[in-house]
Amino acid sequence: MTRQLRVLVADDEKNLRELLVRELARKGHDVDGAADGAEALARLRETAYDVLVLDMKMPRMEGIELLRELQTFPEHPQVIVTTGFAEVSTAVEAMKLGAYDYLTKPAKLEELDLLIRKAAEKGRLIHENVALRTRLDGGEPFSGILTKSPKMQEILRLIERVAPTDSAVLILGESGTGKELVARAIHERSSRAAGAFVPIHCGALPGGVLESELFGHERGAFTGAVGTKPGLIELADGGTLFLDEIGEMEPDSQVKLLRVLETGGAFFRVGGTRSRTVDVRLVAATNKDLAEAMRAGQFRQDLYFRINTIAVQLPPLRERREDIALLAQHFLEQSAAYGRKRLSPKAMACLEAYDWPGNVRELRHAIERAVILTQGEEIQPADLPSDIQCGTPATAPAPGSLEELERQHIISILRQVGGHRGKASALLGIDPKTLYRKILAYHITPDLYK
Repeated sequence: MTRQLRVLVADDEKNLRELLVRELARKGHDVDGAADGAEALARLRETAYDVLVLDMKMPRMEGIELLRELQTFPEHPQVIVTTGFAEVSTAVEAMKLGAYDYLTKPAKLEELDLLIRKAAEKGRLIHENVALRTRLDGGEPFSGILTKSPKMQEILRLIERVAPTDSAVLILGESGTGKELVARAIHERSSRAAGAFVPIHCGALPGGVLESELFGHERGAFTGAVGTKPGLIELADGGTLFLDEIGEMEPDSQVKLLRVLETGGAFFRVGGTRSRTVDVRLVAATNKDLAEAMRAGQFRQDLYFRINTIAVQLPPLRERREDIALLAQHFLEQSAAYGRKRLSPKAMACLEAYDWPGNVRELRHAIERAVILTQGEEIQPADLPSDIQCGTPATAPAPGSLEELERQHIISILRQVGGHRGKASALLGIDPKTLYRKILAYHITPDLYK
């Protein structure tokens, strides 16, 4: 269940304050009210609020004075300023002191509610990054990247050199190789570590929705836009924006992202007319061949050069087999809540012999599944997913059957490409995971095609 947001409304107008407290509570928030700045300060010293809705004109202590006091707090809530139309300059000063945003009175409740949720999310992201950095300082290596592979050790050394710069980084690698972990490690070792790390999956959203999430939108920009919504690029201001699977971004969105990069962070919210500027570092990742995508007209060459200042190529797990046992033991410990289990030597041999088309992600899921399903204390080959089991040789298909014809065709293709399974799956027109399953099912060994 999602925790209620704790909100403090500081406003000397009693009727308005009580209205906001009541209506925001109906929106699901835990809300308190304060009649002036001094009372608000006292409450803030006693209670950890997520968001402060702060009127700028109050007795005993004005809003701007309260904001200055908050600068001395080790942690303080995100602040949304409310002000009269003629006092916008004061609101701008408040923004310089760290306020998240401002609204001119009278503000619509829906707009205020959306801003509160976005402000709280920014606070959560900042807190999460502080926690990650604390764990990192305590000795957790590279955001949980565990390795003894020479290839990965070289990548870690590259991260150390790249992280302190503001250069754009493009992380390349198959799905499940840990691209987001590398992006987080770059952020945490940069001068932006105190800022937010904001990930967005470009392939998970259609173009129009992606633009609204990335750049935000103004009220009425489209059907359903009942209020103003800051985008994720604004949440990343002062931090790092991680665009995962950027190769899936639609052409129109590519143009708009390129414009932001070329104008030094300037952009417009969807439906907006006022230019906004952010200071973000861009880290992108993809499992696609962007060179091929450019040739096919699916990815812009000028955007490619903008995001590819530094390229980091992650090896698949099958090319760092020395890490399989290390990672398997780590995932056993992570899954200990389901029971303390250990891997038998035969099960470990199966893990180390498998090619892991889903890479580290697939290994993690396989271990978690085995821990849950294993009845004893020791995981055996039979407890692993069927694709990974190696205790019983697969039965060869009957001569003359369709299965045997398919088996021979796969062997022929593998022979043509020198055993390269990625190229073979492309020629066969099937997913690499499907090819690996068929190789295991048909008991196709390297001596048959090399």
